[in-house]
Amino acid sequence: MIANLIVAGEHVKINGNVISHDDVRIDMWSEIKGEVRTKSDAYLGEFVKITGKLFAAGNLDVGNNVKIDGGYDVKGWLVVRQPLPVVLFIYLYMIALLQLGSEEEVEKALQELFSDETPDNKILAIPNRAKIDLDTIKTSTRAKIGSHCRLLGNIRARSMNMGNHNTLFGSIRTSGDIKIGNGCVIHGNLTSHKGKVTIGRNSKILGKITADAIVIHETSKTEGTLTAPNSVTIERDDLEGFDEIGMKLFFGFILFDDI
Repeated sequence: MIANLIVAGEHVKINGNVISHDDVRIDMWSEIKGEVRTKSDAYLGEFVKITGKLFAAGNLDVGNNVKIDGGYDVKGWLVVRQPLPVVLFIYLYMIALLQLGSEEEVEKALQELFSDETPDNKILAIPNRAKIDLDTIKTSTRAKIGSHCRLLGNIRARSMNMGNHNTLFGSIRTSGDIKIGNGCVIHGNLTSHKGKVTIGRNSKILGKITADAIVIHETSKTEGTLTAPNSVTIERDDLEGFDEIGMKLFFGFILFDDI
């Protein structure tokens, strides 16, 4: 896992190395089965376990009962205390800015952390109890991926909202809706058990799409079949807007070999 800034919640499990150009913050009871490298500071909550070695060009702030099997190489200070939880850290940071009267700075920070429209949004946030390895990215909550990302592994989540110009080498399976942005390439299947799958412009799906309803732009392509018991909608750019396919087969779904 490589990112400019990595923030992981509680009970997160990552089967691989973690590399950050900025800070690394890992909350309590999380486990990293690999190395942790950062060019800045590292913050580890209580009962965090790292099977590899930790490298930090800055300071290392750790809580109690932290275990680093491979040892650590820290250029700055090593402080043994309980770092602030990620959510509380962000909250106190915003409170401090408000007390200084920096409303513009608070708005800018919120946009950088949570807005999909901000091009400089380069934070990787991992929710509580998520599991990440070379095969699967799994979370019990909704998944949200920004733009210009390259991912390896099958994604399992409650729902999926993907930005633009992403490449995923794997499949997506959810119980809710799946939304794929413009110019994305998915090397796998899209499966929504109860929701709708929406595909943006100029995207390519190399596997099958299975959902209750499917909306796909006319400029996008799929190499697998489309299965939808409700409807398949072809979104067009003309004034009519949509060309809806409303017929259903006797078995309750509709299949297309290609679009």
